[in-house]
Amino acid sequence: MGMFTQSVEVECTTAGTPLRLRWGGRDYKVAAEPIRWFERRRWWAEELRAEAGRGPGLVDHEIWRLQVRLAGRGPLRTLDISRQVDTGRWRIIMAHEALREGA
Repeated sequence: MGMFTQSVEVECTTAGTPLRLRWGGRDYKVAAEPIRWFERRRWWAEELRAEAGRGPGLVDHEIWRLQVRLAGRGPLRTLDISRQVDTGRWRIIMAHEALREGA
């Protein structure tokens, strides 16, 4: 597995579930049901202070595990992506072994 952080464009359903993504100039289609979970951030080390009334995104990261195929064909590749609540930006945080071998 490779852990890193890199921007990625993500197209979602109206419910917010990822459908497609564009990464490194290539288009990938989600090929299996995505899995979503939340992870606790080290907000006390990353933020100078917590603003009153600011909760979502401060304490937890929203993480999605996606199995994707390049333009809907080829082998399945697994990525973990995170959405920043404040900005709506998406980042790839982990590319699993199958992705690195096939890239």
